[in-house]
Amino acid sequence: MNTPLLAAEGLSYAYPRRGSGARRAGAPALVEVGFALARGETLALVGESGSGKSTLARILAGLLVPNAGRLRYWRASGEALELLGLARRARRRLQPEIGLVFQDPYQSLNPRRTVGEALAEPLLVHGGVRRAAARARARELLERVGLEAGAAGRFPHEFSGGQRQRVAIARALALAPRCLVLDEATSALDVSVRAQILNLLEDLQRELGLGYVFITHDLALARVLAARTVVLAAGRVVESGATEEVLARPRHAATARLVGAMLSGDPGRRRSAGP
Repeated sequence: MNTPLLAAEGLSYAYPRRGSGARRAGAPALVEVGFALARGETLALVGESGSGKSTLARILAGLLVPNAGRLRYWRASGEALELLGLARRARRRLQPEIGLVFQDPYQSLNPRRTVGEALAEPLLVHGGVRRAAARARARELLERVGLEAGAAGRFPHEFSGGQRQRVAIARALALAPRCLVLDEATSALDVSVRAQILNLLEDLQRELGLGYVFITHDLALARVLAARTVVLAAGRVVESGATEEVLARPRHAATARLVGAMLSGDPGRRRSAGP
């Protein structure tokens, strides 16, 4: 394995429920989940609905705190940090280094703000830059993801689904993260647009050395992007290994179902010609 970037060990989480006037632990969403990600690598976390994928995404992005486990992160300097042991303020300072891209960008974009304002916001809040510099950076980010700089003055509803996802990726890149958590980031797109977004992600990874945690229910997408795959079922890791090995010889029933659901062909494979 190359230079480590992110490693989870024994992550467990149960959503609280209310009962008898107190919050109690409900059914576990994650049970002792572990994986490792190297710098510049794509790791696929695959599972059916209800497997715990999105819960894990929110833990990795700092939006949820697990009930147990460890989450280590290696900074560019090589310093290893235990993220779950950091004080809230220290974790907040590190948060820009792990970006999160959701499935539905329209839900995560404020419809009353232009996309330029949406991209400038994290720079103003966390980046310590002046407003003019943040606006200029927003225009650069739009161009970086294949949109025109002039689109900064438009509102989310003026974009197609694929274009909104490009905006969401641009926002995740605003603070120069080293890792992106992509939570079903292409599943709501049609096949042709999905291929374009996958190509964009591959280009960004090659240029910036990003590590991706690619969360999906689609093993065909995992096959396109990730050399290694971890399969979740009922909140547990039930299988992990080289993606091609997982596809060829699934050992768990949940993996076999996912393999059976794969569409013929690779919808994300690059085409030999054309944009």
